[in-house]
Amino acid sequence: MDHLFSQHALKQMDLRGIPMENVESIIARPDQKLEHDNLMVLQSIVRDINEQRFLIRVFLNINKTPALVVTVYKTSKIEKYYEGKI
Repeated sequence: MDHLFSQHALKQMDLRGIPMENVESIIARPDQKLEHDNLMVLQSIVRDINEQRFLIRVFLNINKTPALVVTVYKTSKIEKYYEGKI
């Protein structure tokens, strides 16, 4: 999927320690695709260097061409956002 990153998304990735490689991988092959407030949410469960699991959520405005990554964050509250069986 062709996409660009907003300055906000890049800043949040930096502040939250989310590597660009992880975000690009999730965009290419997400565990889940959801719609939320007219945005596409791509998300995947990842493990950090301590083997702790996190959910990384990538929010895209797919009404733009190319799609625009508007924000990215990670959370340990996987059950709150992940739909279906983990």
